[in-house]
Amino acid sequence: MADDLLSQLKEMTTVVADTGDIEAIRRFQPSDATTNPSLILQAAQQDARRQRLGEIARSAIDLDDALDAVAVEIGSEISELVPGYVSTEVSARLSFDTDATLARAHSLIERYARHGVGPERILIKVAATWEGIRAARQLEREGIHTNLTLLFSFTQAQACADAGVTLISPFVGRILDWHKAQQPEADFSGDNDPGVRSVKRIYEHYKGHGYQTIVMGASFRNSGEILALAGCDRLTISPALLAELAESQGHLERRLTPQGAETRPPEPLDEAEFRWAFNEDAMATEKLAEGIRKFMEDQRKLESLLSELRRG
Repeated sequence: MADDLLSQLKEMTTVVADTGDIEAIRRFQPSDATTNPSLILQAAQQDARRQRLGEIARSAIDLDDALDAVAVEIGSEISELVPGYVSTEVSARLSFDTDATLARAHSLIERYARHGVGPERILIKVAATWEGIRAARQLEREGIHTNLTLLFSFTQAQACADAGVTLISPFVGRILDWHKAQQPEADFSGDNDPGVRSVKRIYEHYKGHGYQTIVMGASFRNSGEILALAGCDRLTISPALLAELAESQGHLERRLTPQGAETRPPEPLDEAEFRWAFNEDAMATEKLAEGIRKFMEDQRKLESLLSELRRG
């Protein structure tokens, strides 16, 4: 068995690169890769891409067209380096519009097809709002795989399982951030980390009820959170933390193990039940809204960059 923690982790969990950095993906050889508006912005700001971005911006019909063209071009490059899924996000601006999310998802899939990348390789990434989950349900029925992101609550996870989504991305670090702000003196190390506990609860619920939806822990603040979730279906990890794990030695204990379904799934949540339960969770309510705002902040920066390039 390999001694470094990253190699050991790969033996029990599918490791996903949380980046749009092509060189980082080449270095760490993950199975899948995820992107979001913030990561696409980072990739787009690289000097080596500026000329190509200008060509895309000037040939695009409008900014939405240019944004999707950039995301799909970077995603297509990534698809040549990973054997599994590439996640590409629908604009956060559409987080509360089911029909617009569906239209944008179809457009992304069509763009990928023109790059020679089939729908079986793509996860359409959507915020786990009620409207986003409804859109994902329809996309899955059409054979388009989805990744529900900005997931902070058990309620969101329940609704995603009901919808039959391919994969969820429950966040860890941002949950920890919220609790540390509320209780700065509390001990949130190791298994006391509320983000780790959230993912474990979702994982155990899914496995105990036989849901096929993949659980992919996301948004890590430190390697300890990752190690506490060793054995989770997937973990999406930043290049900095991938490097730390690759350079760390020791024995990695498996922390999550799938069990066979023990009980029947609960009745699906309807819209009123979902909205009430979600509203009762102050952390999840605040972090979802904040996450959408932050993604839009970076999307607007990318829009400004592309507008500048369109003007030449």
